[in-house]
Amino acid sequence: MTKPKGLTRAPAQPGPRDGSAALLPVASISRREGVIAEIKRAIVLGSLQPGEKLTEVQLATSLNVSRPTVREALNQLSQEGLLVQEPYRGLRVAHLSEAALLDIAEVRVAIDMQAMTAILSDPTGERLERVMQGWRDFERFAFDPDPVVQHEAHLRFHRSIWAASDNYLLLKLWPVTEAHITIALAQDQFTRSDPERAYAVHSELIATIQTRDLEKIRAAFVAHTVDSAKELIALMQEAAAPTA
Repeated sequence: MTKPKGLTRAPAQPGPRDGSAALLPVASISRREGVIAEIKRAIVLGSLQPGEKLTEVQLATSLNVSRPTVREALNQLSQEGLLVQEPYRGLRVAHLSEAALLDIAEVRVAIDMQAMTAILSDPTGERLERVMQGWRDFERFAFDPDPVVQHEAHLRFHRSIWAASDNYLLLKLWPVTEAHITIALAQDQFTRSDPERAYAVHSELIATIQTRDLEKIRAAFVAHTVDSAKELIALMQEAAAPTA
């Protein structure tokens, strides 16, 4: 993961088990961005679990920043959907229910197909080449030892599809969508960390995109997104089932 310009880290300080103890102190002129980056990293790595509470005081102490800086960062993450404000319970890491995971997957297929229709309507092939560049970037980092680097390469690949469509609204929708994908991928990471599988399913998807056949591409996106969400839900249910 590329750190924001000027970001440096100080040694982690011990603290209470409220999620903030897993974060690294931030010292930078880009303090708000540094706080956001560290919280996102903790969510991806599972140091901050879905539903876990965050407090300004503990975050400010652990990250070595002021409470107003933390507040700004938390407000942005709340707007994006990574955090949720619950009455009388404060801010918590967002948790996606099984129904929400499926809803997001199904809507993503519709939006991805909107993007692909625009990409394939470009007679120059320039839009498709931008998708292929996104794929080549993903390949470079698919097996990086840092799970956060893998995660960000994954996000960049999917963003490249929306960006290549040159659709104004899709790019405006991306930050919120990225937040929900991050939560979904974090839950996936807890359940089945498998870079080989991730690379294989994306390789199959990009191969189908290259056929330029919209029906085949739709089927590939359904398999990649909806079927994958269903598999994750089944694994989560199995993990939650009481043992005999």
